Amino acid sequence: MDISHLNWLAVIVAALSAFMVGGIWYSKALFGNAWMVDSNLTIEKIQSGNKGKIFGFTAFFSLLMAVNLGIFLLDSCAGKTTVAWGAEAGFLAGIWTFSAIAIHSLFELKSWRYIFVNGGYSMVSLTLMGAIIGAWR
Repeated sequence: MDISHLNWLAVIVAALSAFMVGGIWYSKALFGNAWMVDSNLTIEKIQSGNKGKIFGFTAFFSLLMAVNLGIFLLDSCAGKTTVAWGAEAGFLAGIWTFSAIAIHSLFELKSWRYIFVNGGYSMVSLTLMGAIIGAWR
């Protein structure tokens, strides 16, 4: 594994795209209200959270996912990744994360709606990450 050919700017933009997707996905206009209900959260409880910790670790884990996906795409296509293969690989990685979310959530007695909201976010954000990394070859 030679990461010297990894496009770090693409990886960073891909990681940041997860914030954009999350902001839209978990907004009140889309799935925010359903997610709050199924997570047993209130606005007050959310506002009392440590924003530095939440967003800091979210940035770290988004970057970790983007780096991992970037390395996979670099190694799987000898550096000749396309937008289509990037998006497909991101989607396939999203199936893994969706499945992990589903397994954990089932044991936590969460609803299917909760699983689809969180798993759907994961699939969409990883698909976009892959497309960004693939486009920026």
